[in-house]
Amino acid sequence: MTRRRLVAGVAVAGLSAGCLESTDEGPYDGYLANANGFEEVIDRTDADNVTVAVGAGGGLAFAPAAVRVSAGTTVVWEWTGQGGRHNVVSEGDRLSSSYYVQKGNSYEETLSEPGVIEYYCSPHKNSGMLGVIEVV
Repeated sequence: MTRRRLVAGVAVAGLSAGCLESTDEGPYDGYLANANGFEEVIDRTDADNVTVAVGAGGGLAFAPAAVRVSAGTTVVWEWTGQGGRHNVVSEGDRLSSSYYVQKGNSYEETLSEPGVIEYYCSPHKNSGMLGVIEVV
């Protein structure tokens, strides 16, 4: 069996089981393949509030880069003061914060609708400042 056929079979099996991860590119169709600081999806479905650091890992990362939450969870992005001017935005403006530089600034959203929200920092998107919130 070729590697490609094996990977395709595993991917189909994963999709059939409702798995959002792909084997070659990582979770979320590879969106986080070049994300700074991404190691794994953090499950915080037991929390009412979740905090994500903005400007982590030397200033150009979100920490955690990927987090799974329950519907109704409030996610708070808190600026570390590292890496310059950052924001939190997503396609379709689901997330849209102001730009901040200083430590202590924050932006929050209560996420009620299940789905995957891929977001980024506009000035540093091409530098790998990417994140995902998966709402279940």
